[in-house]
Amino acid sequence: MQAFTVHEGLVAPLDRANVDTDAIIPKQFLKSIRRTGFGPHLFDDWRYLDQGGLETDIADRRENPDFVLNREPYRQASILLTRENFGCGSSREHAVWALEDFGIRCVIAPSFADIFYNNCFKNGVLPIALSEENIDALFAAAYDEVGMTARVDLHAQTIVAAGREFSFDIDAYRRKNMLAGLDDIGLTLQHADEIRAFEARRAQEKPWLFRDL
Repeated sequence: MQAFTVHEGLVAPLDRANVDTDAIIPKQFLKSIRRTGFGPHLFDDWRYLDQGGLETDIADRRENPDFVLNREPYRQASILLTRENFGCGSSREHAVWALEDFGIRCVIAPSFADIFYNNCFKNGVLPIALSEENIDALFAAAYDEVGMTARVDLHAQTIVAAGREFSFDIDAYRRKNMLAGLDDIGLTLQHADEIRAFEARRAQEKPWLFRDL
């Protein structure tokens, strides 16, 4: 997993509440578990005027010119600003995979659905919850300054944008893992030597468990 320390990027304002995971990555794309290739299908139903699937060539599809990620400069956005209850609906991890594959490193919202929030930390996307007042201020700044950037510092737990600084809270354990780029597998592999030693010892003590059937 890619570590998150300090990130500065373009902020895309997605002014919608209750964005569910089927909107983030529609159901027809759940056939693959590769974790890559989902970026072109992020918000698929909103980004395109015709329906597509994994087999459909993106070049043959018509973009919706009114959707924020289809407009310049937001095609290069790496920070998503949105409204409350982002990531609600089904628990598909593909939603975070699509955000990460598009290039989104951070999502800022007043609140998140719990499972989506947890999945973000397992895939290197930083979810930041701010007050409604601060979210409103960021939206106002983003509309005033097309192409607004923000600097997100996980060490300091701050966001700097439009000449203002916003502080955010985050669980200390999750913060530590994000800074180190450790997901659940990475955390387990920190104990690889002990795991190998255990397996070797177990093979000697109970060899019948390791016989070929």
